Amino acid sequence: MNVGSEESRLVVIRGNSASGKSSVAAGLRDRCGRGLARVGQDNLRRVVLRERDRPGASNIGLIDTVARYALDAGYHVVVEGILYADGYGEMLETLASEHRGISRHYYLDVPFPETLVRHAAKQDAEYLAHVTERELRDWYRELDLLSGGVETVIPAASSLNETVDHVMRATGLDRLPPRDLDPSCPLAS
Repeated sequence: MNVGSEESRLVVIRGNSASGKSSVAAGLRDRCGRGLARVGQDNLRRVVLRERDRPGASNIGLIDTVARYALDAGYHVVVEGILYADGYGEMLETLASEHRGISRHYYLDVPFPETLVRHAAKQDAEYLAHVTERELRDWYRELDLLSGGVETVIPAASSLNETVDHVMRATGLDRLPPRDLDPSCPLAS
């Protein structure tokens, strides 16, 4: 079933914990403004469903459904999360193959020692207290790439601004006007 339009953009950002996925998604949103939907695995899995990450979990379908809904509603979409290839790969590949517009996949490749440094710099004290080096080691998968070579690997040396610039250019988001989907909405301000 086709989804979105020829003008819509689908961006998938994957990588290990503390690799910068959420920061890149936020950077894209800052540059694009309204009209770009952030579909975060952590939000849907941990907050909405309060579900553990396991094969066949409900959040996989929810991520797919939210992304499709937003694309069909006229939004560009960035899906971001660890999104392990063996659990989420089929859904991500099907979503991209059925998307009418431009779809791009990115993998943020951050070595484990740098993961620890970035994790320690997080501002959320409660999260830092619950997620230790042990959890980070358990979750870490080196170059957990999707099949078919569809992902552009972004090295740890790429700064946040460089990464956002690259994604904006490669997807054409830098050449699209901001979207004002419904100016009559009282929440549009």
